[in-house]
Amino acid sequence: MAILPIYTYGDEVLNKVAKPLKKVDEKIQTLIDDMFETMEQANGIGLAAPQVGVSIRLLVVDVSCVKEYKHVPPMVIINPQILETRDEVLMEEGCLSIPGVREEVWRPDVIKLKYRDRHFQEHVEEFDGLLSRVIQHELDHLNGELFVEKLDSKTRRSLKETLEAIKHGEVEAKYVLAEKSHVA
Repeated sequence: MAILPIYTYGDEVLNKVAKPLKKVDEKIQTLIDDMFETMEQANGIGLAAPQVGVSIRLLVVDVSCVKEYKHVPPMVIINPQILETRDEVLMEEGCLSIPGVREEVWRPDVIKLKYRDRHFQEHVEEFDGLLSRVIQHELDHLNGELFVEKLDSKTRRSLKETLEAIKHGEVEAKYVLAEKSHVA
């Protein structure tokens, strides 16, 4: 397994709508393992393929480090599609692609999700609480969206300087970041 560099705010791959997977082969299995390793090394609880520079509809989640979720096994989610949502809640979020930024975001508390697992078996399940939150956050990455785009304009203005610094590679993290190509 390998630690992959994480792409940060301003990197083009984070603004693209990711392509659906048609199958899971050995290359994808290796990517999944590397994503779990990368997420764990970065102390994350969710990671989407675009965050490691691969624009496909794949994400991994492991919330077992949170006491109330220690019984929840790590998940591989491929080609996710939210079928239903209910109940809005406000919760603080952070993102490995936006180091050092944490803000409160409104999201549905409960989602009904159709997805495929690492063996490409289809599932339809309902998730709530933190697990629902993490899945939605990572699914946004597959749609080329970042959580800061959900913030009100006043909060976004207050983050402008920080986001510009991240966009230009002027950020440090305790995990490996992808090199910034020249940003205009």
